[in-house]
Amino acid sequence: MGEMKVNLCGIELDNPIIPASGTFGYGYEFAELYDINILGTFSFKGTTKDARFGNPTPRIAECEAGMINAVGLQNPGVEKVISEELPKLAKCFDKKVMANVSGFSVEDYAYTCEKLDKCEQVGWLEVNVSCPNVHGGGMSFGTSPEAAAEVTRAVKAVTTKPVLIKLSPNVTDIVSIAKACEDAGADGISLINTLLGMRIDLRTKKPVIANKMGGFSGSAIFPVAVRMVYQVANAVKIPVVGMGGVSRAEDVIELMLAGATAVEVGAANLVDPFACRDIINDLPRVMDKYGIKSLNDIIGGAK
Repeated sequence: MGEMKVNLCGIELDNPIIPASGTFGYGYEFAELYDINILGTFSFKGTTKDARFGNPTPRIAECEAGMINAVGLQNPGVEKVISEELPKLAKCFDKKVMANVSGFSVEDYAYTCEKLDKCEQVGWLEVNVSCPNVHGGGMSFGTSPEAAAEVTRAVKAVTTKPVLIKLSPNVTDIVSIAKACEDAGADGISLINTLLGMRIDLRTKKPVIANKMGGFSGSAIFPVAVRMVYQVANAVKIPVVGMGGVSRAEDVIELMLAGATAVEVGAANLVDPFACRDIINDLPRVMDKYGIKSLNDIIGGAK
């Protein structure tokens, strides 16, 4: 069997497969279905400073090659995540977990990251800068190199663990934003988050989702993910975690060739809760098929 271990910001993973935030809850729900210790790690549900109920329903719209969601970062808030969710996870997952953090101000991000940084279970902080900046006119932090860098600097000032900045693809120049985060001290870059999408119900003639628009994910966005991972990986010197429409072991290999050190699987988990397990089990076959002895050897191999 080929070597599947990879190193993400100084922490070794048994394999590069990471369920993406928002598609795997806080882990213990999936542990009822299979041993989640088979995973490289996972990124838990987006966590904010305060509890959030999320957006009004309906929040989900189906598409032919994906889905649109506007859940609205529903979560119990960082204090309850630390006091209730992480202890439950500790009973079924013995690896370091990736903490996904969202916020609506720079201060929000710093507060939540500082709290989670102190948790023994947390190995990495994945900072989602696709959130609206309430003090900056509502535009996402991730649409501006300056705003993304400001969040990065604030988080790095109060944390000791590796910080990965998760970027939005809804921009014209992903590279300038990634480089700004790297210059501000980011230890890694995660991309891509969802594209902005919308569906309209022909019978009611109204948007399907109460929020009108939402995050479009699924296999349809995979080529966009490959392109952006390739662009960013060739522009920065820090590790890249790739995601966006991954559903097969072949997709993992393709994103790693584009430059990803590890690969997150998102919407596929919502279609098939065993998706990550099956991808991990199938990776040795695909590696053998393409003559790959070690996954480390192929990172960024597509030139």
